[in-house]
Formats: sequence, C-alpha cells, structure tokens
Amino acid sequence: MDLEFRASDPFAGPVGLLALPLFSDAEGLTGPLQELDRRVNGALNRARTSGDIRGKDGDTLTFYLSAEGGPSRVTVVGCGSLADADGETFRKLGGRAVREAEKLFVTDVAVAIPGLIPSDPPGQGGTGDLREEERMVNRVGPDRVVQATDEGLALAGWDFRELITQADDPSHDDEDRPPLVTGARIHATPVKGNGTSHGDGDVEGLAEAVRVGRALAAGQNLARDLQSRPGNVATPTHLAEVALQLAEEHGFGSRILGPEEMEEEEMGALLSVARGSDQEPRLIVLEHRGGGGDQPPLALVGKGLTFDSGGISLKPAKGMESMKYDMSGGAAVLGAMKAIGLLGLPVNVVGVVPSSENLINGSANKPGDVIRTRAGKTVEIINTDAEGRLILADALSYTRDHYGPSAMVDCATLTGACVVALGHHAAALLGSDEGLQDELREAGELAGERCWPLPLWKPYRKQLKSQVADLKNVGGRPAGAITAGWFLSEFAGDTPWAHLDVAGTAYGDTELPYRRDGAFGFPTRLLVEWVRSRVG
Repeated sequence: MDLEFRASDPFAGPVGLLALPLFSDAEGLTGPLQELDRRVNGALNRARTSGDIRGKDGDTLTFYLSAEGGPSRVTVVGCGSLADADGETFRKLGGRAVREAEKLFVTDVAVAIPGLIPSDPPGQGGTGDLREEERMVNRVGPDRVVQATDEGLALAGWDFRELITQADDPSHDDEDRPPLVTGARIHATPVKGNGTSHGDGDVEGLAEAVRVGRALAAGQNLARDLQSRPGNVATPTHLAEVALQLAEEHGFGSRILGPEEMEEEEMGALLSVARGSDQEPRLIVLEHRGGGGDQPPLALVGKGLTFDSGGISLKPAKGMESMKYDMSGGAAVLGAMKAIGLLGLPVNVVGVVPSSENLINGSANKPGDVIRTRAGKTVEIINTDAEGRLILADALSYTRDHYGPSAMVDCATLTGACVVALGHHAAALLGSDEGLQDELREAGELAGERCWPLPLWKPYRKQLKSQVADLKNVGGRPAGAITAGWFLSEFAGDTPWAHLDVAGTAYGDTELPYRRDGAFGFPTRLLVEWVRSRVG
C-alpha cells in the first residue's frame, strides 16, 4: 500500500473514499465534518440528531457526493469518546476506513483528522482558544495520532493471498475477496479555516510519523506473511532465506547456523527437538549495527518452531493445522528487524531465531529422555510438546555468551496456560528485571499490543525439580506459564531479561478492524517501540 501525508483540504482532490472521525461526546460538527454536512445539505446533522449515527466505536455512515474533483464517497466513522481517545482509537479509524473501502470495492482511501495542525495562536489572526479536537490531539500527541492511523491503514490493507491462484484473475468473481486497497493518505486539517498558521516543522514532524508507522506496519506484515505460510513452505530453511534477504536489503550482519555449527556450539536442546524431523534446524542471527561499535546490543529472541505436532506427546488432531503458527515469535523478531532496518535506528540490535520442526520419527525425543543444553544444564523431558523452551534455552545461552547484550527479550507461543490466565487481550510478561518489564509494558501500551506481568517467585522453581537431571522441562499444570518462564530464566544468566508468552495474542479470530482472522504479527510493534524507547 502506498501511504502519504498531506496538510491540505481533504475535499480538494479525488479519492474513492474519504473517512472522517466522529466522537460520541463531541459538542458539535467542526472542521471536515462541518464541511461534509454543508455539502449534503445538513443530512449528517440530521442523522446525528435522529440517532442514526452517534459516534459510538464502530458506527459508520456513508454519503455519496456529486461534486467533481473531490471524494466520491465520505464515510463517517464512530470513534467512541473523545475524552478516552488514544493511539488505538486511531489505529481502528484507519482500519475501518480500509474495511469500508473493501465493502465498496474501492482501492484508494483518505482519512482526515482535525486538530493536528494548531489553530491560530493569539496575535496571529486567531483567538488561541483550543477546540476539543486539538486538546485530544495534544494529549495523545500529534505524531502518535498520525503514526497510529498510518499503522491502522497499512495493517488493515494486508491480506495473505500469495497461494490463491485465482486471487488476481479478473475473470474470477469472488465477492469475499475484494481488490486490495493500494493507496491511502492522511490529511491533517486545522480546526479553524481562517488564516491558519503553521510552520514547516509541524508538517515535517507529521510526515516523519507516517514514515514510522509505515515501517512498523511493513515489519508486522512481513511477520504475518511468514506466519501464514504453511509448514511445507515456511520451513527453517525458508526463514533463514528470508533473514538473509533482510540482511542484504538493510545492511545487517548475518549468521546462519546449521546442524554442524550447532554441534560445535553443543546445542543439545535445539538439536534434540530437530531430530524428529527431516527438516534441518537453523539458528538465525541478524545484527543491526546502528549504534557505536562498543555499544552492547539489545537482543530480540523469537521461537521459530515452524510446525509443532507435539512430538510423541501428540497434540489432538482437531486444529493441529494452526500449529504452523508456532513460529510466531520468530516471525515477529524478523518483522521487528525489518522495521528497525527501515527506520535506521541508531542503536545496536541483534535478532536471534532458533528454528526447527517438532515431529515424530525413530530419533525423536521421548518422555523420560535427558538432554544436555548448550549451557551445560541437563533437562529431563517430561512432555515432548514443551519443546519451544528447549530451543529457546540454547538460543538465549548463545545470545548471552556471543553478544553480551544490555537487555534480552524473547517472545514465543509457549503455553496454553498463558491463554487461560490472560485470554486473548494481552501477552504474559515475565522477567528478571522490573525496569525492563516496565519498559515493555509501556511499549505495549503505545503499540496497542499489551502485556501483563506474572510473578517469578522462587517457590515456583521447585515445580521444575527433577530426580535425574538439573531440571524438568515442565512443572505440571499449575502456573504453567510461570514455570515455563522459570525454565527460560535458567539460561538468561545475569543479563536483564524478559519473556513474552504470546500464545493467546499471536493469531486467532479478531474483532479489531485493522486485523484479519489468522496471523496478527504480535508482538512486532511492541518490540520495535521498545527498541525505539532505548535510542539515545
């Protein structure tokens, strides 16, 4: 999707669909809404008065305009309470603009947001008093409003169609798959129309926000592509190939470890999981060298289990096809690295993805087996379906020893217990450093990808005690997400470390307008926002 920013009248140029936000607690129609009402002879005000549209979150009402050279259709989008508006409000605004365009088979959209450009200050032709829209924008931040709207547009415009052979065939009539929206723009309009004054810095700052939003969405959409590809396509080798392509495009350093290199590194945990499959494992490493040469990097580690049958502890057949999503953490790390590369962030970042399949053959792990990890600790395998923590254990150890990161964050679809605890609205957050956890929570709030902390109290560690090894790979049903976090903490050492269990948030069915059912790419934006918070 082509995305652009304009500080101009949204009614001045042609577009298939123009979307305007309406808040439920706004006192009256201002700016573009007032102009729309004038053009439709008061029909919008009458619709609002009669209750046909109230501005509730998700309300929409479309008008058709006859004026040549301007928008063909204008959709008024309910955004809920103005007092409660935040970044997520504008992500949903952008998403609904795209969804309405798709319903109408329109391929170009625009969104106009009043209040992004300040009204005239005192002494420059204006009164200096702020309208509600401007107060809201000032509270959320103009750049955050634009970035979130941009993300909503670009994320909503994504759809995984690369394996549908008739998707682009014009003779194939498929009402369920309208043409994708290919162009979108955001219009920043002043609340007042007379003599508005604004500096070039205002416009340049908002255009930069569009660039940031575009980069974050591009990274997340890459993650969604990788998640959506089936296990026979998105193999460990395929993920490595995508990583090398990213390295070439963005100037990353790269290293791909195969079985021989893993043997040299004594990665017994990762290799033990991979032995059940004909697909060779890979440890994927990308290095973004945006900071100083002696600056310890930030480390992003993502589980890249490209298909998980559960191994001998076999998963139920129903729904097993969704286990192609077990590499969602790795996909998010690759997506985050893409966004970091596009933004050229002045910080060192290393992205690490341990990747394998978890299948069944005569060499596969068995319950009761004892394996030796790269860190030297032995693990008794109680359940072969708890394999993600095994491949992450070696990856965390490798990253810690080879890169000495200043902080390390891993993300993985790790436990069903996380879904039981938090449902599908937040990832579980565990870690060794409270400050790091606070940073991730704040980044999640900014990104609209929330996480919530669970405790790593010492009594939980006892559940991993083994009679024959240093620890077991599962600690029983109670507190399963916490004991999984405890397991990973054994391999993070004294590095500030945090773990995001995204089992309930990485994929599924959605009610958010900027998502589609299936792959979400969570937590790509969270990871990038965290890295951005560490710049400078």
